[in-house]
Amino acid sequence: MAHFHRVGFNAEEAHNIVKECVDGVLGGEDYNQNNINQWTASIVEQCLAHLVKLGKAYKYIVTCAVVQKSAYGFHTASSCFWDTTSDGTCTVRWENRTMNCIVNVFAIAIVL
Repeated sequence: MAHFHRVGFNAEEAHNIVKECVDGVLGGEDYNQNNINQWTASIVEQCLAHLVKLGKAYKYIVTCAVVQKSAYGFHTASSCFWDTTSDGTCTVRWENRTMNCIVNVFAIAIVL
């Protein structure tokens, strides 16, 4: 499930980058509390590196949460106050049978 905010920021492009990074880190893994710090750090670092490589005039903020699947579910929300004609956001939800992962990308245009 992906939420796109389509204005100046290409959220679909960001979504594809994030999904590829998450699949690369978590694909084939089962939830393990001992690996969470490494997994989340790797996901945000890879996403950020790939976004920066696009060479676009944005500052990026990438967040990642990985939680064990449970009967209680997992809820998250964010809100932004910015220029909707140039800035944007992308949220990627990823899951397997043992865990849920939510990655948020916030892109703030650099005014030159």
